[in-house]
Amino acid sequence: MPFEDLKDKTILITGGTGSFGRNFVRHLLASSEARKIIVFSRDELKQHEMKEELNDKRLRFFIGDVRDLPRLQRAFKDVDFVVHAAALKQVPTLEYNPFEAIQTNIIGSQNIIDASIDQGVKKVILISTDKAAEPANLYGATKLCAEKLFASGNSYSPQKTIFSSVRYGNVIGSRGSVIDTLKKSRGLKRVRITDPDMTRFWITLEQSFELVGFALKHMVGGEIFIPNNLPSMRLGDLFEAAAPDAEKEIIGIRPGEKTHEVLLTKEESHRALEMDGAYVVFSAFPHSKDLYTKYNRLGNKVEAGFCFASDTNKNWFTKEDFKKLLDTES
Repeated sequence: MPFEDLKDKTILITGGTGSFGRNFVRHLLASSEARKIIVFSRDELKQHEMKEELNDKRLRFFIGDVRDLPRLQRAFKDVDFVVHAAALKQVPTLEYNPFEAIQTNIIGSQNIIDASIDQGVKKVILISTDKAAEPANLYGATKLCAEKLFASGNSYSPQKTIFSSVRYGNVIGSRGSVIDTLKKSRGLKRVRITDPDMTRFWITLEQSFELVGFALKHMVGGEIFIPNNLPSMRLGDLFEAAAPDAEKEIIGIRPGEKTHEVLLTKEESHRALEMDGAYVVFSAFPHSKDLYTKYNRLGNKVEAGFCFASDTNKNWFTKEDFKKLLDTES
């Protein structure tokens, strides 16, 4: 999807060398007329590899950490849009190292807000996760906090810098994901499954880019944008599709994991609209007077009490669907 609003603009991606960031940069180089694309991350080796691989004069690279506010202040100078994808994400690791998650995912997000306001960034998008909805682990709780911070950020800079979030499920093939691990280990004779009845939402990288573009186009400030067309899949079916010949060992749910995930909660349904391609959840404290006026023309109110959950979803991947997708992503 083209990003018309980025023509002659500068966009910065935090966590720009991660799975989302790296591929999003490629997408922007191919489908936008951005004047400058800045990659902000801690990993100098991956930045070097991206620079060598992409070799595009529009690219700039900043070494830095979202925990470092002065570095963000410098990096955000003359930036029009920021996509905040930097985060610590490994659920079991963060259960064991909780304050590290807080420093990066919560304090780091507040630093993004402060630097964006101080430097006059126009629009800022947080990349969130389904684990932020009714969180059962520290990772989800920190991302819920980040969503709340981004919604509240609009009250500090009304109509100058605006902040919104996108929330989606597991990305197919992202670094460190179960699918990434299976693809790298094809031919294994034995695989470990937490719970075959566990369900998850799945999204492709391309769909995540489309959601970010949708949010940048429509955002007024304080919204959470959620794709409404994501398929679900049982973990047991996923392993059958990705490793059909391997023996399956069931090890049980790990600390912090849920059997099923939620993207839109019952409580959020009272302040949500459904548009073509996305649910839009409004902040409990709207920061724009014309928020409802704008969106009431674009979508329909979600039924009160509705919950968009991976186990009650109407859209499902079959094993055959998933095999085709794995072949496409390979």
